[in-house]
Amino acid sequence: MFGFNEVDVATLEQWKAGGESFRLIDVRTPAEIARGGIEGAEPMPLHLIPLKLGELTGDAGKIVFYCQSGARSAQACAFLAQHGVDEVYNLQGGIMAWARSGRPLAELPLEGV
Repeated sequence: MFGFNEVDVATLEQWKAGGESFRLIDVRTPAEIARGGIEGAEPMPLHLIPLKLGELTGDAGKIVFYCQSGARSAQACAFLAQHGVDEVYNLQGGIMAWARSGRPLAELPLEGV
């Protein structure tokens, strides 16, 4: 394993529907994020992850990262795992898997990105 967990679209949807507590972070570029994301996600492009490390460590709880296909979000997960964060999850297949499953895309706020 890579030091982090994977979560599939169906499980993520169950967590959302069940009121499970977690942060959902979209690591795509602002241009990609502008095309739509997963409701409730926080935009945080991958290159900003090291700068935001303090916000993502400590008692951050469960964090789910996603990107277009799952590759960049896996990098974010690996980076956090290397810095001692245990509860990091990569969304398998990224936003493409989310959209392919028929789930809706939402407009995400882009201020500060």
